[in-house]
Amino acid sequence: MTASEIALESGAFVIAEAELYQVSIPMHEPFRISSGEVSDKEAILLRIGDGHHVGWGECSAMGGAFYSSETPETCYEELFRRVLPPLLERQFSSMLALEQELEKLSQNRFIRAAVETAAWDLIAQGRNVSLRQLFQIPERAVPSGLAVGLYRTDKELESALRRYNPRQYRRLKLKIEPGFDLKVVGTARKMLGDFPLFVDANAAYDCSSLSTFGALDDEALLMFEQPFAKDDLDGLAELQRNVRTPVCLDESIETAEDAERFIAAKACAIVNIKLQRVGGYLPALRIMGVCSRLGIPLWMGTMPELGIGSAQALVLAAHPLFVFPTDVEPSERWYVDDLVFPEITLSNGCIESPAGPGTGYRVDRRKLDKYATSCHRLGR
Repeated sequence: MTASEIALESGAFVIAEAELYQVSIPMHEPFRISSGEVSDKEAILLRIGDGHHVGWGECSAMGGAFYSSETPETCYEELFRRVLPPLLERQFSSMLALEQELEKLSQNRFIRAAVETAAWDLIAQGRNVSLRQLFQIPERAVPSGLAVGLYRTDKELESALRRYNPRQYRRLKLKIEPGFDLKVVGTARKMLGDFPLFVDANAAYDCSSLSTFGALDDEALLMFEQPFAKDDLDGLAELQRNVRTPVCLDESIETAEDAERFIAAKACAIVNIKLQRVGGYLPALRIMGVCSRLGIPLWMGTMPELGIGSAQALVLAAHPLFVFPTDVEPSERWYVDDLVFPEITLSNGCIESPAGPGTGYRVDRRKLDKYATSCHRLGR
């Protein structure tokens, strides 16, 4: 089924009430990428109800605007003042109708992801089925990969790798930036040998760095993730022509049209999908359709999100098109606490979602109250 057909199959539903929470949970250590760092996870959580059942969504724009222009604060204000009020006490004929309304209300994909995923959860809870059943995705354990941020010295990276033990996972992702690239990979190779790994540049390079990627090309990496700026189609295509290692695009692919354009230009060989970045399940399903038709393999990324967003990402990560391990990791990996139960855990390098409606995970309201910094209720 196409994304539109799945959306129409959702049937009619009502959004009668909403609760909006801003939460902040400390991280075990600061997470650094090429454009900045964070030490606390700030996110917006959305609970919507129809009077009988509820659904949860997460808006996980990163604090400090170092990943995108959206921040938790701007997202909260837009949801509270502009997006949610027109949706309340409304019956929608299908998820397609809600999507069309959301596109009128906001251009912010993080916001649309929060509302859209919450609505899908509401529908699944009402039908007492899992989201994978709604999307016709087989239930399976999802292979998980470890991602580590930037460290300024070899010793710091070595210490982090010992703490997080990559061999518990199915692969390792290393963040890089100019000046911290070849040595980063060399340190990991020295510790782990031929263990599967790749690098993520978060768009920190450009065509002047072709020689760097030429050297990295000899390291037998799984991929180069987002090496150049998101809109540098020509540069990315030139890079892919000059290296054997597959180029994977993340930030460049926000829509199915983006996927068509970059794949046609031979600017990538792998696509990473993040639910938050693309705006929810339906946009993700459309990108999946393009990649399936054009023979491009996929994997599921993460901001990283808290447990609600992580559990929702795991729904799609079980799809057969996702052939590389996900970036979704156990709850305890990033944060001192999480808001879902059971906790997201790792077993034999995989994450297995619990049985039950929606994602199978539930929200711990006591912990939500503990970590909430703002809360507003709308509707009934």
